[in-house]
Amino acid sequence: MASVFLYHVVGDLTVGKPELVEFTETQTVEAAIRAIGESTECGIPVWKTRSQKGLIENAEMRRKRFVGILNSLDIVAFLAREECLADQEKAMKTPVSEVVFPDNSLLKELDPATRLIDALEMMKQGVKRLLVPKSVVWRGMSKRFSILYNGKWLKNIDTSNPAANANRPSTSSPVPIRDKFCCLSREDIIRFIIGCLGALAPIPLSSIYSLGIINPNYCSIEASRPAIDATQKLPSDPPAVAVIDPMADDYNKIIGEISATKLWKCDYLAAAWALANFSAGQFVMGVEDNISSSSLPDFAVNPMVTNANTANSRGGIVRPKKFSSRSIGFVSNPTNSSLSVSRSMYRGRSAPLTCKETSSLAAVMAQMLSHRATHVWVTDAENEDHLVGVVGYADILAAVTRPLPTTNPETHSCSSMLINQA
Repeated sequence: MASVFLYHVVGDLTVGKPELVEFTETQTVEAAIRAIGESTECGIPVWKTRSQKGLIENAEMRRKRFVGILNSLDIVAFLAREECLADQEKAMKTPVSEVVFPDNSLLKELDPATRLIDALEMMKQGVKRLLVPKSVVWRGMSKRFSILYNGKWLKNIDTSNPAANANRPSTSSPVPIRDKFCCLSREDIIRFIIGCLGALAPIPLSSIYSLGIINPNYCSIEASRPAIDATQKLPSDPPAVAVIDPMADDYNKIIGEISATKLWKCDYLAAAWALANFSAGQFVMGVEDNISSSSLPDFAVNPMVTNANTANSRGGIVRPKKFSSRSIGFVSNPTNSSLSVSRSMYRGRSAPLTCKETSSLAAVMAQMLSHRATHVWVTDAENEDHLVGVVGYADILAAVTRPLPTTNPETHSCSSMLINQA
């Protein structure tokens, strides 16, 4: 295990982090959409309203008030319900308490002096947010690596001579600002890790295959099925469903994804309507304004789903059975309209983020951060159409906190290729 995780504390990662502004469960879906657009990991923590204003809370009281994390996929799935499509204005005014899935195990409150390795272990077990008290002056230190909050460096404490340290400032905790917190996400942790790759060598240059972090148990849906089926059981980590095209050789080809990442800053109402009316293949590839849904025979629309959701009960207006990939944030190439419709077209930003199983861990982390993604889909080293699994935040944290496994490079061709940019 790298010493960088032992010498650093959680407080080191809170420098410059804004104060947490609680989003309460009584606020509307419309307000949540705006908040999610400015969030990390495409989601926001949701809280119960304080019972008494001005009441000083302890950690247990805050834990009980935390409801769960609401992401963009949850909202689009909610807006795609039949009753929400019938009255979209009412749906947008719905309190998020009716949308968010309760799970208060996703957040953990930590003291700023908590070792970073302990925080990583919690996140490996499913914690997605760390609640850390804000402080005026940091009295502690992360040994020789830490940047002190009061702008002054302290010499390393000599643990072998307690008497010499009697007059030194306490290293246990900072001076907290009452009821002032900041929130750390797993994205913040990955940004820190990528800034100290040298201390983690040789793990960052090892392939994700050799590290054994490729998760083959991903959620998927066939492209020909109604897109709404992907919301029947929403995955939690990563919040993504691969849209696949089963091939003859008993493997899956990924053509897109329905995920919180792709829906992060989209037109939520347009995406919800498309989710309710189109097949999964049509939804992820996008149908241009001048292309009818019947132009995609490979990914037929479920007529029962379409007929059930195209009418607007408020005005009796039938919505057109088409949508633009641009309208939900899936930007295509609008300049070449002479191309025929095929599976490789109308994808643009809807194309899934992929890497090969021979890609290095450092390359995968860089991909995730540059795209603000929670995961990367992994394809076979020899066949890019062959989907083998997915790598998410939890998998990366598991890799950097354990020794590099010993593998025989002759047992698999990809284990000898340490760096391969996806």
